[in-house]
Amino acid sequence: MIRIFLIIFCLILSLTGSSLADNLKNKKIDGMVFIKGGCFQMGDTFGDGYAGEKPVHEVCVNDFYIGENEVTQGEWKALMDNNPSVNKGGDDYPVDSTEWEDVQEFIKKLNVKTGKSYRLPTEAEWEYAARSGGRKDKFAGTSNESELKEYAWYYGNADNETHPVKQKKPNALGLYDMSGNVWEWASDLYDGSYYDISPKDNPKGPDNGMYHMLRGGSWYSVAKNARTTDRYWTDVGGGGTDTLYGFRLAMSAD
Repeated sequence: MIRIFLIIFCLILSLTGSSLADNLKNKKIDGMVFIKGGCFQMGDTFGDGYAGEKPVHEVCVNDFYIGENEVTQGEWKALMDNNPSVNKGGDDYPVDSTEWEDVQEFIKKLNVKTGKSYRLPTEAEWEYAARSGGRKDKFAGTSNESELKEYAWYYGNADNETHPVKQKKPNALGLYDMSGNVWEWASDLYDGSYYDISPKDNPKGPDNGMYHMLRGGSWYSVAKNARTTDRYWTDVGGGGTDTLYGFRLAMSAD
């Protein structure tokens, strides 16, 4: 009888521990949302995108975390003691006019301060998250352009300025402003032929290149450039800044 009790107790303890771990892993942590990894068809699945979004190819990503919203001016100022933003609307507005090198410095300081390993998302992670786990979503939250104004600040409704984060509807994963408001830096370098040779598992972009990728569109973007598959790149060696550039954080889950 005692032996049976011990076996049952151990089973319950094991299940309880597993459930607790699962619950903790799936919570939002420090403004981050846990994204369960999986496989999806990356690229222009609707057939109306630009050449750089083709060919459509299968990609699989591991579990990861991504910021619920874009990094704000308040968060940037608290760590960097400055504010590069042109559109200085307030602490709850996304930081804009960010240079690649300064974003890397921000992440470095944040990791030292928190003891964590924040980074930028890869293009594959960004698109997978924007498409709510790889769904065939043209925009972050919807595929219907007439509904875009409910999910994004873009050329059609932004009045030529950024807006506070989390004012529009989130996508199905609870992520805000993945379409519009500010372009978001990804960690990948650009190569026009990379989609032709991209590895299936956790692609991180080419090893070499002059340009870094940005995703999601901005307040100045027309609807086509706010699509989840749209890609934009800029020269980080020649200044690499623009009033439209911001970012959100990511973190590996393992």
